[in-house]
Amino acid sequence: MAAAQTRHKGVTPPISMTLPTPAEIASNDALITELKNQHNFESSEETERRKKTLQAIQKITVEFVKVVLTKKNKPQSVINAAGGKIFTYGSYRLGVYGPGSDIDTLVVVPKDIDREDFFTHFPDLLQKMAPPGTIEELTPVPDAFVPIIKLEFSGISIDLIFARLQLPSVPLALDLKNNDLLRGLDEQDLRSLNGTRVTDEILELVPQQKTFRTALRAVKLWAQRRAIYANIMGFPGGVAWAMLVARVCQLYPQATGSVIIGKFFRLMSRWSWPQPVVLKEIESGPLQVRVWNPKIYNGDRYHLMPIITPAYPSMCATHNITSSTKKIITRELERGGDLVDKIFTGQLTWKDLFDKHTFFTKGYKYYLSINSASLSKEAQLVWSGMIESKVRLLVTQLEQDIHIEIAHPFNKGFERVHHIRNEEERDAVLNGSMKYQASDIKTETTDVVNDPIHMAAAQEGGENISPSNGAEDATVNGKEESTLYTTTYYIGIELAEGPVKTLDISNQTQMWKNICHNWASFKEGVNFLSAVHTRNYDLPADVFETGETRPTRPKKRAKTDGTKKVDSVTGKRRTDTSETEVCVPIR
Repeated sequence: MAAAQTRHKGVTPPISMTLPTPAEIASNDALITELKNQHNFESSEETERRKKTLQAIQKITVEFVKVVLTKKNKPQSVINAAGGKIFTYGSYRLGVYGPGSDIDTLVVVPKDIDREDFFTHFPDLLQKMAPPGTIEELTPVPDAFVPIIKLEFSGISIDLIFARLQLPSVPLALDLKNNDLLRGLDEQDLRSLNGTRVTDEILELVPQQKTFRTALRAVKLWAQRRAIYANIMGFPGGVAWAMLVARVCQLYPQATGSVIIGKFFRLMSRWSWPQPVVLKEIESGPLQVRVWNPKIYNGDRYHLMPIITPAYPSMCATHNITSSTKKIITRELERGGDLVDKIFTGQLTWKDLFDKHTFFTKGYKYYLSINSASLSKEAQLVWSGMIESKVRLLVTQLEQDIHIEIAHPFNKGFERVHHIRNEEERDAVLNGSMKYQASDIKTETTDVVNDPIHMAAAQEGGENISPSNGAEDATVNGKEESTLYTTTYYIGIELAEGPVKTLDISNQTQMWKNICHNWASFKEGVNFLSAVHTRNYDLPADVFETGETRPTRPKKRAKTDGTKKVDSVTGKRRTDTSETEVCVPIR
């Protein structure tokens, strides 16, 4: 009995086993109410529709296995026993999905079926077996880092990935916990299985799943509102935030979700990085594969905020974090902790925690606008994805300048369409002009568009994704025009303390552009790239939402008055600097 009482989840004993107080329970109820007000939960009808959609895909998976094995002339006994099973992972499996969330789904099949079979036959079976009109979109991306089929099924976005096991059959009772199931698999199959295995481990390692889910819903919403949710851009992604919350749950196993959030902000803002966050001891396994270990692998020693996945083979989910994004995350964690302290004392409410970021409205004086462009939509999907994957590299180069305190990448790009007649108008667009933007096509952000080809290119730097290099011509108002598709990424520049009259970042930006232009699929005359210094009052109108106040051009003054200004994130006072000239090569 005594041994059972000392058991705990996590690599260290809990900090506190204290049961919730009535005030903490009331605060948790208020948090859940606010999450509902923020439309963080979907209706029971929509949840039921998700379940029916997954049931349909499971049925299609079994039929897919039978069809392929029949084509390969396998014995009927093998076909009947082969099975096939789908697993979910990500936000749906964690139980923190909301209205419009996609469902990350893994199709697992026996050894006689390969990835080519999946992309050859599964899309056709989806169209054939789904009720008429339920498949609205279907985009296979077989060359992605993790090959994927993206579809809309009954209005629900589904991301389908594939893995085969070295087993003669995949029964419905199978789970993926056993490490021996990984034997004989290629790298793509290992990557595909990783999502479900990690998600399942996280759920097993938290003391109370309901508490974990409440806290994670709040942390995810907070991170998204504060624009610090994007792995490619150097911020934690969904799995990393989930592991941070899970670790706090392990340390306070009896706490309410509201208390977990308060502890989360304080613990993680003061964490002794680069000490890793782990949910259990890192385990060895049956494969000759790399497992995160800074004592063996030199690259692992440079991870600034390592958060390690619990499933074998363990990896760092936050290897993309840079010096700047680490500072930004820490500032936001400190700010979040201050807000929650005031929420607990009744000075604020949970709604205040979810206030939107001020990246464009109050964040910075100086921005670097990275404009990628192509003469066809298909080419731009891949080109902009490749550029997105390289923004983090530019950030690390800018960080090395002694005059730059922070280079802050915004966590999404802005997609626009322009109609141009000549090179002069094209260059104007690349220099930031909105004069030729199509008035009938709304600016969208990359996360809203969520194009699978763009995302695949962003995840692997454009490798293995073949773009279309054709140009689309449009006739507008009776005149021949070309359509230019652009995606712009913004980097906010915070200067180091002290007067800086001129900031010359031309070498860093030119070196970075040369790297981008050396991309194997780059085509001169179809793909374009520019880096433009943009003052806050010159930011385009479409980066602001309704009701936000745009920065205005300051009035000229003879000299700085040395007054103090308040940082919009930290709340600390800092000395205002005089105007700085920023030098970058435009093209």
